Amino acid sequence: MAKRMIIMLLLVALVLGGIFGFEAFRAKMIKQFLAGFGNQPQTVATTVAGQQPWQPQLSAVGSVRAVNGADLSLEVPGIVDQIQFKSGEDVKAGAPLLTLRSEDDVAKLHSLEAMADLARITYERDQKQFKVEAVSQQVLDSDAANLKNDLALAEQQRAIVAKKFIKAPFDGRLGIRQVDIGQYLQAGTNIVTLQALDPIFVDFTLPQQALSQLQLGQKVTAVIDAYPGQSFTGELVAIDPKVDTATRNLQIRAAFKNPDHRMLPGMFATTSIDTGTPQQFVTLPQTAITYNAYGSTAYLVDDQGKDDKGQAKLQARQVFVTVGDTRGDQVAILKGIKAGDQVVTAGLVKLRNGSPVVINNSVVPSNDANPVIKENQ
Repeated sequence: MAKRMIIMLLLVALVLGGIFGFEAFRAKMIKQFLAGFGNQPQTVATTVAGQQPWQPQLSAVGSVRAVNGADLSLEVPGIVDQIQFKSGEDVKAGAPLLTLRSEDDVAKLHSLEAMADLARITYERDQKQFKVEAVSQQVLDSDAANLKNDLALAEQQRAIVAKKFIKAPFDGRLGIRQVDIGQYLQAGTNIVTLQALDPIFVDFTLPQQALSQLQLGQKVTAVIDAYPGQSFTGELVAIDPKVDTATRNLQIRAAFKNPDHRMLPGMFATTSIDTGTPQQFVTLPQTAITYNAYGSTAYLVDDQGKDDKGQAKLQARQVFVTVGDTRGDQVAILKGIKAGDQVVTAGLVKLRNGSPVVINNSVVPSNDANPVIKENQ
């Protein structure tokens, strides 16, 4: 019995030893495989860091708005009698646009004007009679009051009749007509929009820290995605004297000449204002920088000499960098990289400090200071 127990224990030990030995062997092989894989050269794209002139700028997004713009409507209700404009045409201030039916109001106006004329005749006759003491001062005063009252009623009715007509309040371009002849309009119904398009404003906001860099008359450049590759030049015309307490931002307004009416109210615009004098900075594509909570980093490529086959041995080295402003696809480097350094611009995700690399610059990230969105043809 004891002999059988010993044999069983030996068999169990042999089986367990085989299992643990296999697991140790497998772990060793996996470790060797991963180590060998980690030493495989990683393919990256690189660029040589160089200095470029860098114009400090303040950038913001804003909206285009007309110098004068209004959705026209009438103060009184009525039925549309005449439409005297065409959608999309340019009009001058005072041009008639629309008339409501006003026969009853005009007839009432004539009646009130006739009563005012009669009151005037009566007053003038009583003035002559008063001179010969044919009427009393009381009668003359009553005639004067009646005349003033009738004139006021006629003027009131004249104002009501005038509200049956709408005229262009300023020069501008009309939008699309929203009403038709014979349509009954409630007071305040939108008839058409009128927008003054030249000059035109762009409103945007900047943080309060930018106030010391702003002054009236400063050049402002605007880019609108409706016109890729083009920019519009204007000038700063107004700075709001109050800072928004919720955002601590300043409201800024720039004016642009717009003779061809290409900029339209409501458009989205990206604005920039040059500040200070141009400086020289090392610039890199933004893809070359990895932003982390503990600091921004980049990878440099170091030449480690030749391998056994006579080929260059290249190695990635991680460095901390201090970055400045951005423009387009570029970022300014203030510290950590100098002109002439070879910097990795693509393939950073698979790198670690000391990784061997192979350079392939057949496809490189964009490095344009003023990128343009290209429309699909």
